[in-house]
Amino acid sequence: MLANNLELQSKGKEGKYALGAFNTNNLEITQAIIEAAVEKDSPVIIATSESAIKYAGLKEISKIVRSLGEAAPIPVSLHLDHGKDIGIIKKCISNGWTSIMIDGSGYDYDKNVEVTREVVEMCHPEGISVEAELGRLGGIEDNISVDERDARLTDPEEARRFVEDTGCDTLAIAIGTSHGAYKFKGESKLAFDRLEEINSLVKTPLVLHGASSVIPEVVEKATRYGASFPGAKGVPVEDIKTAISLGITKINIDTDLRMAFTASIREFLSNNPDVFDPRKILGASRTGMKQVVLDKIDILGSGGKA
Repeated sequence: MLANNLELQSKGKEGKYALGAFNTNNLEITQAIIEAAVEKDSPVIIATSESAIKYAGLKEISKIVRSLGEAAPIPVSLHLDHGKDIGIIKKCISNGWTSIMIDGSGYDYDKNVEVTREVVEMCHPEGISVEAELGRLGGIEDNISVDERDARLTDPEEARRFVEDTGCDTLAIAIGTSHGAYKFKGESKLAFDRLEEINSLVKTPLVLHGASSVIPEVVEKATRYGASFPGAKGVPVEDIKTAISLGITKINIDTDLRMAFTASIREFLSNNPDVFDPRKILGASRTGMKQVVLDKIDILGSGGKA
């Protein structure tokens, strides 16, 4: 069954658990996500970036996610991740997305408010929830100055005003995570004090982007079969759990699925050099990604909440 992010995250906020927002690019990734969520009886958010839409086709990826989501006995949201192109956002609205993220974080405050409010006004009449972003993602390193640190992180009072000024349904904040497989040069440094203050001021559900853990076992497997990810480091599981306890209700996960996809295919091809059936090759990747989603649901606490 289909739902939107606000419906799912509101329940997560009340129950003190988080929803996994897993990025997809094709059929196998979508199958892995939904199969795992069904097995865990967990609601789930399936996210599509603008680049994924360009790769798979807007109508095509919509039909893949919606057809599998409608048939699933759990709530499934089809979410646009980091939407910046208003043209693409309009097409997503008319092609079945249930949730839209407008990413105006690269603008100044007033422009971010303007574009976010525009998207809210387009989405709300259609029953589509809107996620906005305030702050800039980027790991907090030892050599970063106090001013630079504050410039990257979401300002709590500004977050309160932003939600009021825009009417957005959920808010992605910056507390020191970053996209990709190389999030930290040293130990992770997340600004939990900042998160706690934002949560006390902002009543809408909060979102954490760039939250893949870069799972050591997956990295080891990929490396064993020829991949090279020197220095890859993600957000520790304990930090994810702490963030959830302090108010995060949506955790974005992309890198961990990509690495599981790579590790599983490399392992399968190495062990089966005579196989050229794409169904068997991609089937191996689906199995690897499904295990990641199963494990993530346990960490996020959304199992049994469908």
